[in-house]
Amino acid sequence: MKVTKVLVQAIGVLSSLGAVVDARSPGHSRTDSCHPNHPFKPLPITNARTKTCHVDNRGHGKDDSANVLSALKKCNNGGKVIFDVGKTYTIGKALDMTFLKHVDLEIQGHIQFTNDTDYWQANAFKQIYQNATTFFQLGGEDVNMYGDGILDGNGQVWYDLYAEDALILRPILMGIIGLKGGTIGPLKLRYSPQWYHFVANSTDVLFEGIDITGYSSSKNVAKNTDGWDLYRSSNIVIQNSVINNGDDCVSFKPNSTEILVQNLHCNGSHGISVGSLGQYEGEVDIVQNVLVYNVSMFNASDGARIKVWPGTASALSTDLQGGGGSGIVKNITYDGMTIDNVDYAIEVTQCYGQKNLTLCNEFPSSLVIEDILFTNFNGVTSGKYDPNVGTIVCSSPDVCSDIKATNIDVTSPDGDDQFTCTNVDNSLLNVNCVASS
Repeated sequence: MKVTKVLVQAIGVLSSLGAVVDARSPGHSRTDSCHPNHPFKPLPITNARTKTCHVDNRGHGKDDSANVLSALKKCNNGGKVIFDVGKTYTIGKALDMTFLKHVDLEIQGHIQFTNDTDYWQANAFKQIYQNATTFFQLGGEDVNMYGDGILDGNGQVWYDLYAEDALILRPILMGIIGLKGGTIGPLKLRYSPQWYHFVANSTDVLFEGIDITGYSSSKNVAKNTDGWDLYRSSNIVIQNSVINNGDDCVSFKPNSTEILVQNLHCNGSHGISVGSLGQYEGEVDIVQNVLVYNVSMFNASDGARIKVWPGTASALSTDLQGGGGSGIVKNITYDGMTIDNVDYAIEVTQCYGQKNLTLCNEFPSSLVIEDILFTNFNGVTSGKYDPNVGTIVCSSPDVCSDIKATNIDVTSPDGDDQFTCTNVDNSLLNVNCVASS
């Protein structure tokens, strides 16, 4: 790992985080904070906050969940709820905060979720996608969450437990469920048991200044720690953030539309990913109108990635299997990505979850990929797939069209710049294409 370069890039991203304060000021649109690109639709104005409540903490590891709910109810509809600096708040109960309206949560202290794995497996909120569960549900209307404090998922016990049983339900640190208008960040997130954010059934939300990290201290790796997973959500902005994790930096799950991602530093991830899609037979997945701009990607498996399951059931692992769904991926732009020590700069596959290429060819995906642009990429891969630095492979030309790649200045450590290209129009790819074997 080139630590110096990683730190310089991260500091550069974090130095631009001050603008989010304006987005929380009364009468200001959150759109004012979005630079250089603006959301697909203007973000709503945040209302004034006229009262303040402080969350009491019991200390000594005692559960503060009831105090949190009490403060939220007291200051809902026009207030600010403060988690005080220097205090540690212990959360031992699943919190339903979907009733919020016109309220801020200012996190100045340290919020830590308990390590009672039996309780959380039984009581964390069960979401409707991939067996996801969350410690809490934050939703409602015009809700902002920010501060210099920390949200801590106490993940080590989960990393060790998952190594013993891949079917345990590990809670997601941030459950943004049914939020209509809000700003999340600046905020520090640490040691999530699984994904850091699950954003579902939400619209008009800005994430800015999010600082994510949390690795395992044992031999058991912190797996599936995606930065963001977006599901059935639209007009979402993710920007000016630093993500050190062990899976997708950002992932656009089914029915994510009008999404802007810009100015991110990702380290150790699986890239900025569309998908996986087509996992569930009989369901229609749509990811449309996405702009990913100005991302630095270090020490990752992928830079830009589109992953679609084949047209029949398959299994990637014990806890991840599927295939046979349909849908469309359309109008996706990756503009500006710097990579270093990344296995593939670009990966497009319709055979996700299935290593048997014969099966993929026999049952090609019915999920359409069209109107895709990769442009202005530069850097050096890890050399893992040398001489290949990227792969754009569709299972059938009938479901892939108008995929373009321009100004791709990426090489392997040996200077190779080869792409595997199959079932796509090579005339639209300004890269060194060879057919897959």
